[in-house]
Amino acid sequence: MTVQTQTTTYKNYINGEWKASSTQKLLECISPANQHECVGYVQDSSKEDVDQAVEAATQASQAWRKLGGVARGQYLYKIAESLEKRHQEIAETLTREMGKPIAEAKGETSRGIAILRYYASEGMRKTGDVIPASDSRALMYTDRVPLGVVGVITPWNFPVAIPLWKMAPALIYGNTVVLKPASEAAVTAAKIIECVHEAGVPAGVVNIVTGRGSIVGDRLIEHPQVKGITFTGSNAIGNGVARKAVARGAKYQLEMGGKNPVIVAEDADIDKAVAATISGGFSSTGQKCTATSRVIIHERVYEAFKARLLEKTEALQVGDGLNEATAIGPSVSEAQLNTVLAYIEKGKEEGATLLLGGGRPKAPELADGFYVEPTIFADVTSDMTIGQEEIFGPVLALMKVSSIEEAISLANDIEFGLSASIFTQNIENMFTFIDDIDAGLVRVNFETAGVELQAPFGGMKASSSGSREQGEAAKEFFTSIKTVFVKP
Repeated sequence: MTVQTQTTTYKNYINGEWKASSTQKLLECISPANQHECVGYVQDSSKEDVDQAVEAATQASQAWRKLGGVARGQYLYKIAESLEKRHQEIAETLTREMGKPIAEAKGETSRGIAILRYYASEGMRKTGDVIPASDSRALMYTDRVPLGVVGVITPWNFPVAIPLWKMAPALIYGNTVVLKPASEAAVTAAKIIECVHEAGVPAGVVNIVTGRGSIVGDRLIEHPQVKGITFTGSNAIGNGVARKAVARGAKYQLEMGGKNPVIVAEDADIDKAVAATISGGFSSTGQKCTATSRVIIHERVYEAFKARLLEKTEALQVGDGLNEATAIGPSVSEAQLNTVLAYIEKGKEEGATLLLGGGRPKAPELADGFYVEPTIFADVTSDMTIGQEEIFGPVLALMKVSSIEEAISLANDIEFGLSASIFTQNIENMFTFIDDIDAGLVRVNFETAGVELQAPFGGMKASSSGSREQGEAAKEFFTSIKTVFVKP
């Protein structure tokens, strides 16, 4: 049963209070499934609003740090409880705001709860090691200390999971946070912060400021009291974050694009490989950094794989994500829809063969949404635009090869290195792939998309700044090591 919600205006959350922006201006958040539906309004904030939030986080920093990991963990448990109580409401808001099918939205919300509980338990784990000193009478050990105020800049494609997998480790390791969510998903982000408020987290520890990246995001990156910036988004913006952070000596963490391949070997289980390719390429309308984009197929199984892939893809239902029968929802915005359509036209112009899709659905009930058909190209070469650039839409590029070595070479022939997978039953193929593929997430007989919250996540080459998110690896970014030497 769908929860009916009224159009609401969401304020910034600064120092434990909901505050209107100093600009007195709002941004409208519309539904990508129906551009005439308003999901809510958020603040179109100023640099002054960011300054207030950073100051609040700075003032709260010392007390939060001194609280201790166990006590901080209890707050994360309480946030998880609040999120769990509002699970249906938040999942439906997520779907209404960015279009993701409701089953995926529910799964993402559940994952957010699991992330909070995982990091809550981190508060009871060790923060350092005892190291033998050269002086036998001395004690030498390490401890991890928080950075201070952390700026969290998040994208629209995972509006529950990504803010939480950044904020939860930041908080458990003793940092305070200012969140700047993508405007396309700011209502969902505000509901997450409502859960923070309901959990009674001390004032100033978590703050949210919504608005334009060129104003709110830039000020957060450049603010001298913000000691770390964690960012997920496009390469163009991420590279700008890095330059600005380096200029003032701030720590930064970037997770950016991917052009993720799945290799289908001649001995692959075709049914499983097809199912994984569809799930990896078309779930969330292809709007994942780990989405399958290139399908590299051995020539001996190419035709069989292609036929099965087309058959299964044609059966997918495109529509409103609130309809549980929907497999592919809309692109998040008109701009993103136009980007996907432009890439499809580029594929045609450069000589790729369009096998399926390639335009907007014809159904009249979908005319007011930002929908695009699931699209499959054949005869794609690595020098084509759709063979190199991240599309962030439901578009697959099929490539034919004659050996595993050729497949891996083709898979590596891009600037990105986020995720890659192979379908094979051959042990030698598996380990050759594992050793030689340039990707931070390597999967065998599984889709490229999706990550485990307890495992490190991040890419190689242009996909990442080199640090890792999630799991225990998160502490590497959100803390600094202090080495202590004590002699009686």
